[in-house]
Amino acid sequence: MSAHTPAIEVDTVRKAYGATVALDDMSFAVARGTVHALLGENGAGKSTTVKLLSGLVQPDKGEIRIDGQPRQIRSPRHAHALGIQTAFQEMTQIRDLTVAENMLLLNEPLSRSGSVRKREAERIVERHLDDLGLATIDPRQKMRELDLPLRQKVEIARAVLRRPQILLLDEPTSTLSGRDIDWLGGLIARLQSSGITIIFISHRMPEVRLFCEYLTVLRNGRDIGTDRVDSISDDAVIRMIIGRSLSSTFPPRISTAIPGAVPALAGQGLSIDRRLRDVSFALAPGEVLGIAGLQGMGQLELFMACFGAMPLDAGTIAVGGKRVMLTSPGDAVRANIGISLVPEDRKTEALFLKLDGQSNVALPTVDRRVRHGLIDKRAEANAVARVLDIVQVQHRALYARASAFSGGNQQKIAIAKWLLAESRILLMFDPTRGVDVGTKHEIYVLIRDFASSGGAVLFCSTEIPELVNLCDRVLVMYGGRIVRELAGDAIDEEAIMRPALGDAVLERAS
Repeated sequence: MSAHTPAIEVDTVRKAYGATVALDDMSFAVARGTVHALLGENGAGKSTTVKLLSGLVQPDKGEIRIDGQPRQIRSPRHAHALGIQTAFQEMTQIRDLTVAENMLLLNEPLSRSGSVRKREAERIVERHLDDLGLATIDPRQKMRELDLPLRQKVEIARAVLRRPQILLLDEPTSTLSGRDIDWLGGLIARLQSSGITIIFISHRMPEVRLFCEYLTVLRNGRDIGTDRVDSISDDAVIRMIIGRSLSSTFPPRISTAIPGAVPALAGQGLSIDRRLRDVSFALAPGEVLGIAGLQGMGQLELFMACFGAMPLDAGTIAVGGKRVMLTSPGDAVRANIGISLVPEDRKTEALFLKLDGQSNVALPTVDRRVRHGLIDKRAEANAVARVLDIVQVQHRALYARASAFSGGNQQKIAIAKWLLAESRILLMFDPTRGVDVGTKHEIYVLIRDFASSGGAVLFCSTEIPELVNLCDRVLVMYGGRIVRELAGDAIDEEAIMRPALGDAVLERAS
C-alpha cells in the first residue's frame, strides 16, 4: 500500500430505493490522515453515503475501496472490523440504558460465566470520558436524563472508544455551540495527529473552515466537486451545493413590530428552580425576538414554560395583555391563546415519524375538522395541502411517512402544523439545526413572512449569525437571567458573545 493511497475511495457508486435514486454514479476520495468535509443539501446523498460506509446498506453498483482494497461493507460489524466508526446525527443510543451500557453495547467486559462485569465497564467508560474531557458525564446515568448536547458528545465518545482508523462524524455540531464546538475541535485535532482519517458531514461552513482541509460537495446524488477548503469561497460552495447563487442568505431585516401595541406574549418574573431566575420580557406583534446564550443558561426552560411544558415556581405569563395559566402544551395551543413550539429535536419532539405528513400536520387541530364524530378527511387533506405549499413541501407528504423525508423537509412539516393551527405566537428553538443552506434560507423567509403578517416569533439559535441577521431585538441570557438587551444595529456577534460569556455579570460585580 502506497503512502499516497487514499483511506477511502468511492468509485461511481449508485444506490436507489425503488424509483428514488439516492446516489447516481457518485465518486470521491479521502486522503489518509486528513479531515474531509462532505457537504450538500438534505437529500443530496450524504446520509446514504454514511450508511454505505457504515455497512447499513450496500451499493447497487460501483466500488468502495478502503486503503486501496475493494471492500463490500456487509454490516456495521464488518465496518468496525475494517476500522470504520460512525457518530450519527440521529443518535443510535438506547435511552433507558446507562451511558456505560450504551458505550460498550456488544463490547462489554465479560466474566468467565459470560455475565457483564458492570463495575469494570463503568471504570472503562469513566476513564475514557475523563480522557476526552467529559468527566462531568456520569457513566451510571441513564441516557434519557442527558440533554441533547451531552447525548451528542456521548455518541462521539462511543465511536472514539472503539479506536477507529476512519471516523465518520455526521452533523456533530448540529446540537453543539460555543465551548462544546471548541471541545470537538480539540478532539478532532488530537485524533488527526494520531493518524485517524475523519469525514466531517456538516451544513456549517465556519466549522468546516475550522476543522477541515478538503471538502466534497454532493447534489442530487452526484459529486459536484472536491477542493481544498482554504482555496474556495463560501459563495462558491453555496453555488455548488444548491446549483444557484443565493442573492442573500437572510431576507431583509425590516422590522414589522407594531409600536405601542399590547405585547403578543409577555413574561413577568418567571422562575424555575435555579435554572430560570426572575426573567421578564415582552414580545410585540410583528416582532422576531431572539434569545441568545451558551447551552444551559435557561433558554430551554423559558421556551418550555411559555409552551406550558414546564411548571413555573414563580411569575406570570400574559397573551395579548391577559394573564393565562399554562398547565400543559394543550393549554398553549388552544385557539384563544395560539402559542406553538418548534422544538430542537424534530424526530422525537415534533413529529411522529411513522405517521404520514398529513396526520402530523393535522394532529394539533384535528378537532376543528370533526363532523358528527368523524374526521372530514377531504377537508383535512385540502387544508394540509395549502400549508405544505406555503412551506414548499411536495404533496406526497399527504400520504408518505414523515421518516421518508429529509431533515429539512421534516422541519418544514413541523412548522406547517402550526401554520395550519393559525398560531399567532411561534416559539422556535434552534429551528435550523441540521438543515442545509437552501432550506435554512426558506425557513428564514417563513419567519420574516410570519412576522410581517402580524405574528410574533420568539427565536433561539445556537448560530449567532442567525440572531444577528434575523432578529429585531436579542435578549442575552446568562445563569438563568436576562443580562443584556440589544436592538437594531447594536446587534452584532461581539455584542452577543461578551454577555453570553459572563461579562455583564462581571461588570455589575465590579
